[in-house]
Amino acid sequence: MSEKILILDFGSQYTQLIARRVREGRVYSEILPYQTSFSTIQAFNPRGIILSGGPASVYARHAPSLDPRVLDLGVPILGICYGMQLLTTMLGGRVAKAARREFGQADLLIDAQDGLFGAVRPEGAPEAPSCRVWMSHGDRIEKLPSGFRVIGHTANSPIAAMVDPQRRVYAIQFHPEVEHTPQGRAILSRFVSEICGCSSTWTMGSFRKETVASLRQALDGERAICALSGGVDSAVAATLVHEAIGDRLTCIFVDNGLLRKGEADKVVRTFRATMQLKVRRVDASSRFLSKLKGVS
Repeated sequence: MSEKILILDFGSQYTQLIARRVREGRVYSEILPYQTSFSTIQAFNPRGIILSGGPASVYARHAPSLDPRVLDLGVPILGICYGMQLLTTMLGGRVAKAARREFGQADLLIDAQDGLFGAVRPEGAPEAPSCRVWMSHGDRIEKLPSGFRVIGHTANSPIAAMVDPQRRVYAIQFHPEVEHTPQGRAILSRFVSEICGCSSTWTMGSFRKETVASLRQALDGERAICALSGGVDSAVAATLVHEAIGDRLTCIFVDNGLLRKGEADKVVRTFRATMQLKVRRVDASSRFLSKLKGVS
């Protein structure tokens, strides 16, 4: 896959939604933690990078940061909420605590309808185009970094969206990934397709085929084991590996005694009967519960 969007996670509850929106736009995306090494990020070779929101304040001690070399990769960058504030701080602007916390829907007044907001259908009066967005922040941008200009503001945030057109660095204070920003998909699509130049040809079906083919080649003649919890992640992993190597896969389900009544039986029955997986059940409930004795 040559067209990939990398999302660096700073602890936002919405990070998975960002990835989902990008993939819904038929572009492949992956999430990595903000501490990921620069060499790993460089090797990923993204077409664009999105910095997620997060609960921290950029001026707090030990606030999550970013290897500054990421900003010099030459690919478009979009900072969302905390991501915007981090870009501001790293590039010489100023972030400060807002006099009033902004949480909920707000009217974003669009100062420049090209670029990031080129696909937005303006609401409000023609002389003051706007759109509804979802805000969740207690800090705000007080001073623009050098090279940036304001492209959107709200009553509480004089700099709610900004851009450095030369470096193709965009930043927005609101969350375009949530349903409460009605035109958020259009904004993200604009960044991914128009600004990053992705052609939107990726599908989950193609990902599945490529992944199975890659596993089949990597595990040629080999056996494999998969820790199976019954949750989505391990179930998808087991399904893909099973499709690649069949009965050479053995899944191990550890019953820790902490599931709901009958749930362990249901997990094993579902994967054995419905998905035809070879599942070995390990009853470790006594071990787990004895270790937890006296813990509240």
